[in-house]
Amino acid sequence: MPHPDSPDSPDSPDSPDSPASPDGFGRPTVSVARETRDVEALIIGSGLSGIGAAIRLRRAGVHDLVLLEKADDLGGTWRDNTYPGCACDVPSALYSYSFAPNPGWTRAFAGQPEIRAYLHATAAAHGITPLVRLRTEAVRAQWHPDDARWHVETTRDRYRARFLISAAGPWHEPAVPDLPGLADFPGTVFHSSRWRHDHELTGARVAVVGSGASAVQFVPAIQPRVARLHLFQRTAQWVLPKPDHPVPRAERLLLRRFPAAQRALRGAEYGALEALGVGFRHPALLRAVQRVGALHLRAAVRDPRLRRDLTPDYTLGCKRLLLSNTYYPALTRPNVTVHATAVRAVEGGRVVGADGSTADVDTIVLGTGFHILDMPIARRVFDADGASLDDHWKGSPDAYLGTTVSGFPNAFVLLGPHLGTGHSSAFMVLEAQLDHLVGAVRHVRSAGWAAMDVRPEVQAAFRAEVRQALPATVYNAGGCSSYYLDANGLNSFSWPWSTGRMRRRLARFDPEAYDAR
Repeated sequence: MPHPDSPDSPDSPDSPDSPASPDGFGRPTVSVARETRDVEALIIGSGLSGIGAAIRLRRAGVHDLVLLEKADDLGGTWRDNTYPGCACDVPSALYSYSFAPNPGWTRAFAGQPEIRAYLHATAAAHGITPLVRLRTEAVRAQWHPDDARWHVETTRDRYRARFLISAAGPWHEPAVPDLPGLADFPGTVFHSSRWRHDHELTGARVAVVGSGASAVQFVPAIQPRVARLHLFQRTAQWVLPKPDHPVPRAERLLLRRFPAAQRALRGAEYGALEALGVGFRHPALLRAVQRVGALHLRAAVRDPRLRRDLTPDYTLGCKRLLLSNTYYPALTRPNVTVHATAVRAVEGGRVVGADGSTADVDTIVLGTGFHILDMPIARRVFDADGASLDDHWKGSPDAYLGTTVSGFPNAFVLLGPHLGTGHSSAFMVLEAQLDHLVGAVRHVRSAGWAAMDVRPEVQAAFRAEVRQALPATVYNAGGCSSYYLDANGLNSFSWPWSTGRMRRRLARFDPEAYDAR
């Protein structure tokens, strides 16, 4: 019998009656429900959050679980982002699960292929891979109080789940700007997270829209190949030197043979980033780091006008901190033009900046980020009355400890609102949340609860606590506009304290914060 996800399966996306696959921009596919399956836990997404949640839940005794993955492979953002130069921007030793350390990283800052391979190996080693339902997209999930279950419709089957875990992540759905004329561009256009490897860039005239974390990596990688590269930079970025280097084989053998050495390395790197994080909470302390960024720019860019265009006018840390040794040098090359402006429109094969500058190109690469705070999954998860998470949030995502939302019993949002940091690893945030998730599930099971729902006043108190603390941080006081700010201009992304405090706050599940049902 073929595996349900094998190419010759009747349920394969290639079969005549199967639903269309996602188009890469977050639009839901057609729901074709065939049967209903009961599970204890259903996880939406099989990136680092979904894999980590599945491992921790299985260790807690939850074996009846499924991971839904709309793509044809697991890996999340590290599956999707395959652009040239794609790599981690925090040290490799920190970019891994504490319960699944990897002594084999070949670089201090691992590249995308290594990280993807690590996620595959970890999922396989912990028995998670067979639990992933590939090419299965969650279309609608709604809480039913009559049976205290989440009813989930997918592009294949239906599920009834006791616990629902959203692991779709904020760096998943690409944000495509609504630029006049973009749809009529006669050349090739794609988002950096949907890289067109079949499109030849050698000798091409390329416009890059955006200068964030992805562009800082792929611009130096493609610059030597293209005939012309026009970078449209709406906002200059602080870019620090990247202390990246190959990890010698002897060091990798040492870390493999002596796990304590690897734990020590991880601890040292964590401590260094936490020290940097003190400055994010006390922006005046960032002046010394900002001077490093200014010197880095001055050393690489001799042209005073270009250097002026690349100099930020806000405090370092207000936007995501970027690391690169090659970005600034690439921008000084003769075939590169930096347009210090947003894009106003696309007119035929010409990109027009807001300042009137133009570029005639045959390729447009969108380095325009993701739907960070307007996550599409929020429009697919509904409470008992049929109101979605998006309806509840009204443009400002909100969750108690970034994890649970009042009115959505037995549901958890991983890498959710209020938990983002500008200095540490997503794995630090995730593992703190997984402690809370596992504690909640264990308590519900042992106490005999049908469901748990965070009390609205508890969620409101946490929200007020965060908003009271944020104004003193660089995220709010740094003088910039960033993806940390939601549609209402509020910072719904950032955690205003240390990750140590985050771990302590989330480590213990407090049943008094929840109503039992």
